[in-house]
Amino acid sequence: MSTEVVSRTVLTEPSLPEVHSSVSVSRSPYYWRRLLGFLGPGFLISVGYMDPGNWATDIAGGSRFGYTLLFVIMLSNLIAILLQSLSLKLGVATERDLAQLCRESYGRTASFTLWIMAEVAIAACDLAEVVGSAIALNLLFHIPLFYGVLITGLDVLVILMLQRWGFRYIEALVIALIATIIVLFGAQMFLSRPDYWPILRNLVVPSPSIVTNPAMLYIAIGILGATVMPHNLYLHSSIVQSRNYKRTPEGKREAIHMANVDSGLALMIALFVNAAILIVAAAVFFRSGHFEVAAIQDAYKLLSPLLGVTGASTIFAIALLASGQNSSITGTLAGQVVMEGFIHIRLSPWLRRLITRSLAIIPTIIVVALMGEQGTEKLLILSQVILSFQLSFAVVPLVMFTGNRSKMGEFTNGRWLQGLAWFTAAVIAALNVWLLVETAMGR
Repeated sequence: MSTEVVSRTVLTEPSLPEVHSSVSVSRSPYYWRRLLGFLGPGFLISVGYMDPGNWATDIAGGSRFGYTLLFVIMLSNLIAILLQSLSLKLGVATERDLAQLCRESYGRTASFTLWIMAEVAIAACDLAEVVGSAIALNLLFHIPLFYGVLITGLDVLVILMLQRWGFRYIEALVIALIATIIVLFGAQMFLSRPDYWPILRNLVVPSPSIVTNPAMLYIAIGILGATVMPHNLYLHSSIVQSRNYKRTPEGKREAIHMANVDSGLALMIALFVNAAILIVAAAVFFRSGHFEVAAIQDAYKLLSPLLGVTGASTIFAIALLASGQNSSITGTLAGQVVMEGFIHIRLSPWLRRLITRSLAIIPTIIVVALMGEQGTEKLLILSQVILSFQLSFAVVPLVMFTGNRSKMGEFTNGRWLQGLAWFTAAVIAALNVWLLVETAMGR
């Protein structure tokens, strides 16, 4: 990546100008009242950590290796908390989003390359959401996958309607869908009667077999790659600026603190959802000897018979549908941030959504028409591999910018934090390269 600095172009518009500073925050002396005004952006971000792309890896990990890979989910979540914290701090401190800073700081070639990478990542993420939602519609209503893919394009109408009413309505819908997923998977966990002591042990104590067992290591890296989404780093640096906090050092300091609480709380909920998916798979499939359950459709078909509870599979499918629709909303916003930030071109929301959705729907329609259900499974895996490859192209600039005093001022990362951030970036890059090599070799 070229680090040639070009003359800075002063942008006259802030990130996502239609929602910038549009959400009021309380000036109350009571901490909890001030915090309520900042709750929201973290929950929009968290849906990317429990979207349909995560389901296959979590189901495969639980059905094949029981509770062992829970530690990987915990580690992935800690990495997510770190990176999202850097992202929100970047947005508040610089009053720019990550895409805008890349455009202002790098040469034209590097900036264009990063833009293309970000667009590919968003398209891959949107593709996973399309496939996940279409599978859920097929499971619930027996709608053929081909038509289910087409129906998923209608969510643009809901998003456009909510944008007209205000950003808080989008956040409210996302939080409602997250709550739906939590309740449904809480019920699934209760019905599956898992072994709680092994769950607690594997959450905090890594098993040596994660590294020594090649098959387990492959799925572990897949979980890491599917958890931390590159488009979320662009999005968080933007939507955190939607709050109308004081643009002073003291106001920014409080905004960063409150946004970190919001993000940490939301990502802990994402940790619960991902862990719950793996726990249910371990308690139901691994315990009964169904070690090869990896496809979402297979999990749906086996849940009710193995649990002996009518409706268990339906609960699973409803949660999948909520997950797919939730992720679709954040993908739309991320697409707008990336396009406006990198190339400073604003499009009407309906046109931007049409372009983004078409990039996901067209290849999905082709694959479904030619290969059917088996093709969607492969397409879902491919989307996660693409996302894994794109991640470093967002993480490296993020770590560079948050360690740059000329951009961050008093909010620059300290030495220990910058060292931890670079170490995390190096680990992500190494693991994703390994994943890509193993995938290319067909292992």
